[in-house]
Amino acid sequence: MHTGQWPTTIGEALAVQEELRGRVEFADDCPELPPTVTGLDVAYDEGDGIAAAVVTLETAGLTVVEARTHRAKAVFPYEPGLFAFRELPPLLAALGRLEREPDVLVCDGHGLAHPRRFGLACHLGVLTGRPAFGVGKTRFVGTHGSPGPSRGMSVPLVDAGEEVGAVLRTQDGVKPVYVSAGHRIGLAHACRLTLALTPRYRLPETTRQADRLSRAALR
Repeated sequence: MHTGQWPTTIGEALAVQEELRGRVEFADDCPELPPTVTGLDVAYDEGDGIAAAVVTLETAGLTVVEARTHRAKAVFPYEPGLFAFRELPPLLAALGRLEREPDVLVCDGHGLAHPRRFGLACHLGVLTGRPAFGVGKTRFVGTHGSPGPSRGMSVPLVDAGEEVGAVLRTQDGVKPVYVSAGHRIGLAHACRLTLALTPRYRLPETTRQADRLSRAALR
């Protein structure tokens, strides 16, 4: 995977996003039910420290196959829409420690549901070449109606007239999540996988495991 010279200014980062977003592959070539799913998350300390965690689960039983962490100092300022430039260096380092190549990456964040259509899931997918999508806890861009109250119901997330994601109810009567495709996977497919990863809780098991591990790595 090639990251090139890592940007240090907002202007450089915007130029990188502009260049790389042309490499996003919209054709879905991810297996319908991949053997494994790899979740990624980061935790921040009170300074510039970041702990990244990647956790691979069996898709069928959601048991942990492999987990890795990496601690680092942030190399990019805190700037909305450019979080990937803070989070990618430790995430890529943690991914590099996995013994098994990920089948699909599930980000705690967004893919196409981004002002420049190039969120963390797109960026990770392009740099690693792996199918990737995002499941966000909160909305970053766009507007939407309210999905029905039952698990599996969804409505489109629309930004500037374009459908950039789905607002998906993962549990009956619980706040929905924001699903968006990143690379090499379609939105409907990403929603089906999200439901497979949320048998009991609102958030995917991939995110829950990676969140717990990243927090523990900070301590």
